[in-house]
Amino acid sequence: MIVTNTSEIPGYRVVRWLGLVKGNTVRATHFGRDLMASLRQIVGGELKEYTDMLANARAEAERRMVEEAIKLGANAVLNVRFVSGNITTNSAEILVYGTAVVVEPIRGE
Repeated sequence: MIVTNTSEIPGYRVVRWLGLVKGNTVRATHFGRDLMASLRQIVGGELKEYTDMLANARAEAERRMVEEAIKLGANAVLNVRFVSGNITTNSAEILVYGTAVVVEPIRGE
């Protein structure tokens, strides 16, 4: 599966547009992580607990989007975008969306 944030893939042409696909997840922080992050805010530095949580959430949301694209028969997703937002004080939603397509290599390139 090709996943890209561009509208075209060099060396390929779109032969069928299948529509919008998306994946999302809502993640809540763990009390222990919140405590460690709060302490780190005092001294400064990266909040690694949150960085890791959001990286895992993005990967899960993308996996769900790809699964939806595969069900439609796609072999690529174009124009992929990530959006995040707070649901409550200690939780965040990650949404990823794009256009599911079928692509084939351009002959002669």
